[in-house]
Amino acid sequence: MDQQTLCFSLILIISGSISVAWKMTCSPKVTASRGEDVVLNCSISPDKLKGFESITVKWIARDQHADPFFTCSVRYNPLEGPNDCLASILQFSLLGDPRRGELSLLITNVQLTNEGTFFCKAELDRRQMLQEKIRLDVKAKPQILSLSVENATCAQKSSVSQWLKCEVEGNPLPKVVWLSPSKRLLEDQGHSWHSGEWRRTACVPYLKEEEDQVITCRAENSEGHAEKDFPESEDVRMIVIVVSVIVMMLLSAVFIIIVIMCLGKHRQKQASDRGAELQPVYSEINCDPSTQVNSMQSRQNNMDTDVMYSAVSVQQ
Repeated sequence: MDQQTLCFSLILIISGSISVAWKMTCSPKVTASRGEDVVLNCSISPDKLKGFESITVKWIARDQHADPFFTCSVRYNPLEGPNDCLASILQFSLLGDPRRGELSLLITNVQLTNEGTFFCKAELDRRQMLQEKIRLDVKAKPQILSLSVENATCAQKSSVSQWLKCEVEGNPLPKVVWLSPSKRLLEDQGHSWHSGEWRRTACVPYLKEEEDQVITCRAENSEGHAEKDFPESEDVRMIVIVVSVIVMMLLSAVFIIIVIMCLGKHRQKQASDRGAELQPVYSEINCDPSTQVNSMQSRQNNMDTDVMYSAVSVQQ
């Protein structure tokens, strides 16, 4: 084996050793439902951290060249206490300790806007760099955002002046169907279009002869369904009225209790003030004119300052 071949073989061995030593493990795809807490798993072998002074963790969203939305650094010392990587940034925080190779990202109350590609990045002494990507899919049951009558035209070449418009949201993108008062599909399902990344808008003609009828907008996808009536049923209106009355009664009761407590404290204070009024004090009086004044002054000096004395002349 010549020298050139030997050098090339050594380079391959060294490169292979480094790639094995600095392997990062991540979950390639994670699925969560809207409103849940989700963990994007990412880690490196903790025994490979020995010999380095610090580790910097960065999480990047969508574009690997973008600025990280979460970053923190910690010195490699397993005996140290709390560190900056334990802090939360909005709904994001690290789940674990980077000094033990734990780089996983915790997202609380995940939303549809969190869906996309994430990049887990680790820098050792700001020299060695590792990076892997994770795909986060967020599922969401349908929600009906609005249901109202619109005078604007929902379809071209239509003479209808009023339309019932329904805007829904969900992931996968929901399908909208219109139901009659008997919960059957309307013959005219109108029109619908994609109005946002996870939103769909649909509308049907709303004729005058139908104004007294209840029409239902129903949104469906693989995660579930949602319904809303127009106009709202009398049961819903009664529930709203009853709840409002109960809330007002509770607030009134709380106000009355507070007033009674304040009046009670005020009366106690008045009674205490009346008890502190001056009371008559009787004392022995020396009738010797030569010592009368000195005796009174001496008594005043030795008694409580809250007691007031008055000299009285006694005719003999």
